[in-house]
Amino acid sequence: MEILLDKINDTEALIKITLNEDDYQNSVEEKIKDYSKKANIKGFRPGKVPAGMIRKMYGKSILVDEINHMLSHKLQDYLRESDLQILGEPIPNFEKANAIDWDNQKDFEFEYNIGFAEDFDIAVDKKIKVEKATIKVDDKVIDETVDNLKNQFGESINPDTAEEGDSVYGKLTSGEVEVSALIELSKLKKTPLKKFIGAKQGDKIPVEGKHFDDDQYLITLLGEQENLEELSKSKFEFELDKVNRVQPAEVNEELFKKTFPNEEVTTEEDFRSKISEIVSENYNREADFLFNQKIREKLIEKAKINLPDDFLKQWLMRSNEGLTEDSLANEYKHYADELMWSLIKNKLMKDQEIKVEHEDVVNAAKDQIRAQFASSGMVGDQFESSMDAFADNYLKGENGDNYMKVHNQVQTEKVLAYIKENISSKEKEVSLDEFRKL
Repeated sequence: MEILLDKINDTEALIKITLNEDDYQNSVEEKIKDYSKKANIKGFRPGKVPAGMIRKMYGKSILVDEINHMLSHKLQDYLRESDLQILGEPIPNFEKANAIDWDNQKDFEFEYNIGFAEDFDIAVDKKIKVEKATIKVDDKVIDETVDNLKNQFGESINPDTAEEGDSVYGKLTSGEVEVSALIELSKLKKTPLKKFIGAKQGDKIPVEGKHFDDDQYLITLLGEQENLEELSKSKFEFELDKVNRVQPAEVNEELFKKTFPNEEVTTEEDFRSKISEIVSENYNREADFLFNQKIREKLIEKAKINLPDDFLKQWLMRSNEGLTEDSLANEYKHYADELMWSLIKNKLMKDQEIKVEHEDVVNAAKDQIRAQFASSGMVGDQFESSMDAFADNYLKGENGDNYMKVHNQVQTEKVLAYIKENISSKEKEVSLDEFRKL
């Protein structure tokens, strides 16, 4: 067997594997002998079928299976032992493979295209500058949160006519299509919204996809209809059946208790203070997420990694059934960024000897479980005695996928912690509106 690698460019190569009869013949003969011992063929006692008959009946399929098995293992061994950062999976030359004459050929040649990443350097130092936004939780933010809570715990009523902020329930009709739908008037643009204001039961109002701020909103309303994309461009008639409105709750002890069932909140001042505390925590997490994204973008830009884009697109199309060229064109940049960030993480892990120990994974799983309990209102020490069992059970779930998911999360956190210690970052306080624009 001969394996040759011929580089096409800096990120793609062609692997040629040549087999002659001596490479596979012994294995094929062993398989034929094994078949003859196990085969159950009419006219022959079990285990006494002549090898020649097995060769005649099954020889070609045995040959094909054995060569494919040999190719798979030899190719993977070769790639594993090479110094290339292989991306995706090798793509066989199907045209050449389909031209093989399995009945008469003794020698075979197979070709595979591979893609790989070039070596790159990434210096993580103070020259890298990333701005971190911190959100100012002012009275406007707290007022907005209080209003949301008043609506969340408010009373649902059904007035006769619609007003801005209501939801309306009724039937959407276009030709033979008729679906029941609940339309949130807040999703409508200003001009079409005017036709709903003052509408009452039995009124019929024209509706089109372009009437909504989000052009996918109508698709959501249509549910599981066929040809959704085409249908979303149609003109509909909405017949109003019922108006839904939320009567905001009063700011009193009842609202305090519903919002913070496990806290002692008795005054509006305490209520707003607790809201400020929780909103700050939530927005700090969002600010950290944005900061991490900016770090990723900066390092991807700095690393200047050259990817085998054409190869990867071809591989993605072949390995993802149902993926269209349009979807690939829209999603490829995101995929490429994720791939480059993964390469950067792996390089930093290796260069800086950053390690993820089993104990790190277990502790991270426990923290996630505690957070889930807390979000469900189950707090305290009553679960700590069983936490080891909870974590062990979770990490063994999904055939080990849960373990790898937590492992990768810990890996990312450790790499980001190293990066943050070594780059320059400057905090900038922004309003919530400014942060939303970011």
